[in-house]
Formats: sequence, C-alpha cells, structure tokens
Amino acid sequence: MTEKTIRPGSIQAWFAAIRPKTWGVALAPIFIGISMALSETGHGRLLLSLLTIAVAVAIQALTNMENDVGYTKRKAEKGNRKGLPRATSEGWLTIQQVDRAILLTAIVVVAISLALVVIGGWVIFVLGALSVAAAYLYMGGPKPIAYTPWGELTVFIFFGLIAVNGTYYLQTGTISFISVAASCACGSIASSVLVVNNWRDAVHDESVGRRTLAVVLGQQRFPRLYLDLLLLPFIIVLLIVTVYPEHFLYLISLFAIRKVKGLYEDFRTLKGLELNQTLFNTVKLEMQFAILLTIGALLDALWHWVL
Repeated sequence: MTEKTIRPGSIQAWFAAIRPKTWGVALAPIFIGISMALSETGHGRLLLSLLTIAVAVAIQALTNMENDVGYTKRKAEKGNRKGLPRATSEGWLTIQQVDRAILLTAIVVVAISLALVVIGGWVIFVLGALSVAAAYLYMGGPKPIAYTPWGELTVFIFFGLIAVNGTYYLQTGTISFISVAASCACGSIASSVLVVNNWRDAVHDESVGRRTLAVVLGQQRFPRLYLDLLLLPFIIVLLIVTVYPEHFLYLISLFAIRKVKGLYEDFRTLKGLELNQTLFNTVKLEMQFAILLTIGALLDALWHWVL
C-alpha cells in the first residue's frame, strides 16, 4: 500500500505513527543485555525478559507517536522535508487520536515498569522515569532535544547505556565491565540511525531553525561521524575479547561488519528520500549486530555453564 492510498484511521495509518521498522533500535539493547547476563552468570529470568522486551517496544512506539504529533502541533516542517510521512501531518490520524494513544501507551509503560520496579528496586524506577521523560522531551517541552545537537548523545545514553545496563541489572542485580562495554557498542549503532535521519533532513532542519548535529558539523565532518559510529561497536567487541579471551564467541558479531562499507557509501552518495532506505538498513545492521552478539553470548553461556 502506497502513502497516497492510506485511509484515515486505518491500521496502516497507525503503523505510520508507531513505525515498527524502527523498533529494532529498542529491541537490540534488550537482547544484548539479556544475553550478556546469561553469558556471565549462567542464569536468566524468562518472564522478566519478556516484560523488559514489552516495555522497550512500548517506549519506542510512544516516542514515535510523540514525535509525529509533536512536529504537527509545532508546525515544525515545510514542504522540502524528505523524511517519512507523519500520520498527523498527512491527515491519516487526528492529533486527538494520537494523544489518546500516547496516554494509553504511557499507562502500559507505567504498569509494566511498576512490575519491573518491584523486582529491580529504585534503580529501575529512576531509569524508567528518565526514559519516559526523554521520550517526551525529545519533541515536547519548551526546547525539544530534536532541535539541538544533543539528539545523537541522547540516543547513545538511552538506547545504549541505560537500555543494556538496565536490562543486565534486572537480570543480575549488578553491572559489569562487559555490560558497560556492550552498551557503548549498542548505543553507537543506535546513534548512527539518528545520524542518517538528521543528515537526510539537514537542509530542511536548518531552514526551520533546528540546530541538529548534522547542521552544526556540516557536510565535511558529519559523514565521518557516521562511519566512526558504525565501526566503534566492532572495535569494542575486540576490546572485550582482548580483556576476557574466554568470551571469544562474542567475535561472531564481527560478521556484521561486512555491511558497513556499503552503508557508508550510500550515506555519502544518496540524497533526500533515497536515504530512507539507508536509515532502515542501518536499523537492520543494528539488529544483525545485536542478534549475532546475542548468539555468541548464548553459545558462550552454553560453553561455560552447561557443557
């Protein structure tokens, strides 16, 4: 179904608001956190893992809906924008419909988070509260993060450091060098997704006064940032295995590096709407890296704790 044939209020309209194709950014750190805990301790908690996955997806959907309706309320976009269509801007959903969905999703997030807080204590409460606040402040509040150069750092913190270590902490009650290193790897790729988004929209963003990092760094320096963020996770895996050679099975994740060259070339040569596919391919790289690292960690757990 094309954008022109999407009916108001349809499932496709809601998909445009919640953007399931971006959920990999939320799922990747959860998979990594759970598998790292299994690898290092030999123990896992299935119900807790499922609840963590559910709240991560809910927060990502909440963030996407807040972005959709936030841009429309602020009239923050012009006709030269090259990004994905927004459900409220296109008239597929009303602002009131999305606001109600945001409220319901927030209630779900709070309910699941309360269950996680009972298990994980005040640390999880603080991390959950910060995550919900960041989801709102990215496009809400008096000065949205989306209008500043701090978007990529925000993603690194919340989709890397907090998501991986929070998940690991729920499983083990602590954090480790490996969980922190893995969270940096995950946050790096997650940030690269926003780099593509902001690179695609740089001309539009500058025209409406948004000082994103792409606008600040410009065409000469910003592409190098994308490459660095794509390569850093693989360097981190090598560092982990150098420090802890017994976890050599983590090296399975290095198979994902073959995608980096093509992504970087696309980033440098494609323009406008063509970069939407590069954005989705970057999400795919994050999921591929996370899945391969998860497989390596699970095999590592099997090797050390079962066999």
